[in-house]
Amino acid sequence: MTPDSPTSATLDRTPARTPPPPETKKPKRWPIWLGALVIVAAGGGYLLSQRPSTASTTTESTGKTGSKKGRGAGGPVPVSVETVKKGNMGVYIQALGTVTPVYTATITSRVAGQLMEVNYKEGQIVHKGDLLAVIDPRPYTAAVTQAQGQLVRDQALLENAKLDLNRYSEAMAQHAIPEQQFATQQATVHQDEGTVTLDQGNLDAAKVNVDYTRITSPIDGRVGLRQLDPGNIVTANGTQALAIIAQLQPITVIFTMAEDSISDVAQQLRAGRTLQVQALDRDNSTVLGEGTVLTVDNQIDATTGTVKVRASFANKDYKLFPNQFVNAKLLVKTLSGVNIIPTAAIQRNNDLSFVYTVDGQNKVHSRNIQVATTNGLSAAVTGVNVGDELVTDGFDKLIENATVRVRPAAQTAKGDGGKKTSGDPAAQPEAQSSAQQTPSTHKKRQKDTQ
Repeated sequence: MTPDSPTSATLDRTPARTPPPPETKKPKRWPIWLGALVIVAAGGGYLLSQRPSTASTTTESTGKTGSKKGRGAGGPVPVSVETVKKGNMGVYIQALGTVTPVYTATITSRVAGQLMEVNYKEGQIVHKGDLLAVIDPRPYTAAVTQAQGQLVRDQALLENAKLDLNRYSEAMAQHAIPEQQFATQQATVHQDEGTVTLDQGNLDAAKVNVDYTRITSPIDGRVGLRQLDPGNIVTANGTQALAIIAQLQPITVIFTMAEDSISDVAQQLRAGRTLQVQALDRDNSTVLGEGTVLTVDNQIDATTGTVKVRASFANKDYKLFPNQFVNAKLLVKTLSGVNIIPTAAIQRNNDLSFVYTVDGQNKVHSRNIQVATTNGLSAAVTGVNVGDELVTDGFDKLIENATVRVRPAAQTAKGDGGKKTSGDPAAQPEAQSSAQQTPSTHKKRQKDTQ
């Protein structure tokens, strides 16, 4: 076939076959899978590396827990103990009381007029008879002068009537005048005597009003705030007080007492004994005064079942203030030669009270007791003997015949930073020991991981 032939030309015009493009290298996927495998392998290795440490930690924790349970269940339980002592303890009645002055005087003016002087300072201690204020006395002095003049005039009339009566008496004896005239003169004398007596009364009243212009203190006590200033017009027996005076020495405290205690208190008072009372502040931490019982009220309040008691206090340092609320502590009697234990050792179950005693083999035994009285920190009880050792903490781990380990007194007093902990003191050292081991255990885990 020649080149000029159609077939050849046709063949020549056929486009030449283009070579396939060069293959682009696809990223190999095996590094990704390899990375995933490396990560999985690293994670597995980490978990495997942690296994021994976890087991070790679990073993340590199990060992500690087992040891702790062993102490709580069958091992010695660390406790603190105190010994039963014999002594005297008072039986007290405590109640809320109110400080009440023996006398309180509200000073008002008994005459009307202008207030000229105020001779006291607010809060001043005054005594009976001290001058407090002065009302303008001039109108009342004038009234005294008028009464005196009236009295002198009527006294002269009376004197003249008596002279006439004497003359009529002589004339009557000589039958010179009728008897009726003599009787009339007698009546005139009696009338003038009555007038003179009335004038004397008016004069005395005027003098009293003059005295009322000088207002004095009727009692010893402390003056309150001033109610009126000089220059004001005051009314007679008005509602506006010039001053209020409260007696502070002595002073009384009124408090309530349950009716069940009346017999004990009344018996002591009938026997002539002096019952001591302490007045304390609201926190029961500071003694404000010491006094004695004056009397018990004559009736019981039916709504509350209580009776009022009044006690007197010298109040030399003025710590007791009128209308102040205090805690009254009445000593009813003293129990002598009783067994005294700390109240921390007393446990209660329903209506029963009991304690745990420690015998010579360091084993505890429950013993029921009867509480006679308590003062907050100590209690007088029956059911224990002098010298018995009583458990004062760690009760949640105690059972009958449990073995205990008595902590030294210094360790018990020291506690946690000098403060008494609310939980079991035996658990405090273990918690501290566990906290101290935590950093070393963490470092060990890091080392195993690496």
